[in-house]
Amino acid sequence: MQYPIRVWRPDDEEYPYRLRECFDQPTQLFVKGNIPSMSGHVVAVVGTRRPTERGKELTRNLVRDLAAQLDSLTIISGGAYGIDIAAHRAAIEFGVPTVMVLAHGLDLMYPYQHLSEANAAMENGGLISEYPEGTGPFAANFLQRNRIIAGMADAVVIVESKEKGGSLCTARYAFDYNRELFAFPGRPTDDTSLGCNLLIRRQKAQLILNANDLIESMAWTTKHTKKQPVQMELIGLMDDLSETQRNLLTRLQTAEDGLHINLLVTQTGRPYSEVSSDLTMLELQGLVRSLPGGIYRFRQ
Repeated sequence: MQYPIRVWRPDDEEYPYRLRECFDQPTQLFVKGNIPSMSGHVVAVVGTRRPTERGKELTRNLVRDLAAQLDSLTIISGGAYGIDIAAHRAAIEFGVPTVMVLAHGLDLMYPYQHLSEANAAMENGGLISEYPEGTGPFAANFLQRNRIIAGMADAVVIVESKEKGGSLCTARYAFDYNRELFAFPGRPTDDTSLGCNLLIRRQKAQLILNANDLIESMAWTTKHTKKQPVQMELIGLMDDLSETQRNLLTRLQTAEDGLHINLLVTQTGRPYSEVSSDLTMLELQGLVRSLPGGIYRFRQ
């Protein structure tokens, strides 16, 4: 199926709301495919272009186990050799929407060997680039596009990374954007794990061994989590809240995994500063809970 190239700008509803909050957000995004709303769990998985078999296995297992436990999951990566394409292939294998963030115009695919994965991604996910048609895969573009990968995600996972490389650039953006950063550890003598071990040692990234570690750290509700009845009696309490606070609380009550503050701003139509202030007040009253990555959840 042929997909036309569309353009998203920060004021457009389709523009990824997580990316909109970044100080260096792209002024336009070119997109192809069936890009999901990404209102659920968005995980970026990146790493070295020359991974070990262990790294590829870790990537596949991570995506497989996340898919088994989470509803509304999207996997993001850069479409490159190595861990990137391993993450996309795993997402395609397990029926998870995947988004390739590319460093060139969408009228070509680099590397060409990943064209079949790009076509599969467009069926359940898609391609995104800030570069117009005719833009080639210039070296500087790859580092620049890494900010989009980090900015669109709730969590960034580095599977394997050398001491220097594009993955650590993505990690720096994740840290700057206050995204949750995770890394798989490796043996001190493994060249492909030096970057991950460095991030963990410097307390920039949280050590994970599997998908369960990531889910627990993000406080995400799984498909198997037993739903608890609402223990909080809100009748009468609502009368003491402002209209915006009542609106926020009502929306959060029906969102099992919580909602991102930017999505709440869009849904309520209120200024960011007002929504942020009201969420803080609701948190102080014990009515909502703030989670990593700008997510708020109704406190049961």
